Amino acid sequence: MSGTVRLTVAQALVRFLGVQYSERDGVEHRLVEGCFGIFGHGNLAGVGEALLEEELRAPGRLPYWTGRNEQGMVHAAVGYARMRNRLSTLACTASIGPGATNMVTGAALATINRIPVLLLPGDVFATRVASPVLQELELPSSGDVSVNDAFRPVSRYFDRVWRPEQLPSALLGAMRVLADPVETGAVTLALPQDVQAEAYDWPVELFERRVWHVARPQPEAALVARAVELLRGARRPLIVSGGGTIYAEATEELRAFAEASGIPVAETQAGKGSLPYDHPLALGAVGATGTTAANTIAREADVVLGIGTRYSDFTTASRSIFADPDVAFVNLNVASLDGHKQAGLPLVGDAREGLRALTEALAGHQTDGDYRDRVRSLAADWDATVERAYHLGHGPLPAQSEVIGAVNAAADPRDVVVCAAGSMPGDLHKLWRTRDPKGYHVEYGFSCMGYEIAGGLGVRMAAPDRDVFVMVGDGSYLMMASELVTAVQENVKIIVVLVQNHGFASIGALSESLGSQRYGTAYRRRNPATGRLDGDKLPIDLAANAESLGAQVLTASSIDELHQALRKAKSHATGPVVIHVETDPLVPAPSSDAWWDVPVAEVSGLESTTEARARYDAAKRDQRRHL
Repeated sequence: MSGTVRLTVAQALVRFLGVQYSERDGVEHRLVEGCFGIFGHGNLAGVGEALLEEELRAPGRLPYWTGRNEQGMVHAAVGYARMRNRLSTLACTASIGPGATNMVTGAALATINRIPVLLLPGDVFATRVASPVLQELELPSSGDVSVNDAFRPVSRYFDRVWRPEQLPSALLGAMRVLADPVETGAVTLALPQDVQAEAYDWPVELFERRVWHVARPQPEAALVARAVELLRGARRPLIVSGGGTIYAEATEELRAFAEASGIPVAETQAGKGSLPYDHPLALGAVGATGTTAANTIAREADVVLGIGTRYSDFTTASRSIFADPDVAFVNLNVASLDGHKQAGLPLVGDAREGLRALTEALAGHQTDGDYRDRVRSLAADWDATVERAYHLGHGPLPAQSEVIGAVNAAADPRDVVVCAAGSMPGDLHKLWRTRDPKGYHVEYGFSCMGYEIAGGLGVRMAAPDRDVFVMVGDGSYLMMASELVTAVQENVKIIVVLVQNHGFASIGALSESLGSQRYGTAYRRRNPATGRLDGDKLPIDLAANAESLGAQVLTASSIDELHQALRKAKSHATGPVVIHVETDPLVPAPSSDAWWDVPVAEVSGLESTTEARARYDAAKRDQRRHL
């Protein structure tokens, strides 16, 4: 086909996005399934007009949803893409200025978690004819910098389309990164507002259906052989499964490999759900927020097979958890960067294909029966600990672990729990009983307060056949509850469990452990007598706030009432419902018996800090470099 079609830059962009597909294992998916947007002078007459025209020309090809906060709509796109195993995503458009910079946090979250999202911020006039325009950054040292340059360090791909002729190469570069499991993250195309509206004669080939193949590279055979040699010689091997296992849809291959080899499996935050929680070889969460079962085995492991993990500090307990002096690492990862971590043997390749190769090469070998028995015993002990935490009978306010237990009991196996920040992610990692590979969705790469409701919206949009339970504390709710309005507008059912503990529970506990006495972590009035924030609790009514945004609201003052509210929400709600429950922030979850490196003041006039520093210095002695 040849010829041209005359469209504006924005119209060409929108038409191009509507015909892009990803493909893996012969199955095709729309690569960009829709667009969130908030309009201003920088994108209204460009991308906004183009979305309207496309909606009328080809209904359903690129649906538009109204965001309420630019950061929130990026979070929703991340939740969507993660739920689709990174094979589909959403675009987000905002105006130049604060609309654009509001998306920078979402871009960082996407890139750190390696989740594809497409960001389309408006930009300053390319012609500069009216400069300085509203919201333009003026720098005396540079004339070609705008606030959108803030996206550069948090984007995996960044381009600014100064001229229409540059659009095709920018679009092809953007799609390449979105569809690449190694390179993916936030992709930003900055669009000067005058260029968006400029017309150009485009080759019709630009708008033909295009399929982006998502490869499954095989790890090198020689390295597989070396890995098998290490595993055959191991007496206490351990698998650490990360998000790459789930994104590669390799959980069945992991189960088969674990069962054939007898090697137990521990899970990172992103990898939780790699095995059902009650599988005989499942040890649950590992690291600083892990189970005592996984951490005990990790300390003793002589060979660690990491699959799809980037070995964050929480996973490694700040490099203190793998304690065997001769421990060796084998890392199956599609990214070379992660394959070489911990001085490991790099099996650079797809998780599913790598597991199949390892299963075949290790055939006939199993760990000792005594080792497998010990794994089962440790896992059973932890499961009993979880059961006690679920049913503490604490009062008058319930403990957070009891709330988690109630939600877990209400959730069906395929339902999804969503969380991101505060004490809840750590408690969920060690306590949530996951039964489905996509049943656990905790954003912990960036641990961004405000992700939960927006991310839960995206999860439910991507998986409308699953109920989504959003677990959010009052601190994170106050950061960003705005996308509740989008859920109301689109009648998207999410069940938000709003845990009110009048402050920042997680950072409060950390502050106390580091000798800082929970300073600045509680929602309190300023006390006239002391001049400090240690007065009465603030009279915050978050239930009323959620109701004012249009959500159905249920309140629970006890665990029994919470069970009733959860049943009602699950069986009768059609749109978003918020369940408000107060908890006691001073009841900790069961300990993981692991450490996290947060430096403590080396000198202090506070006895609490001096004592915490002594504990810190002692813990630092267990930290290793794994060279």
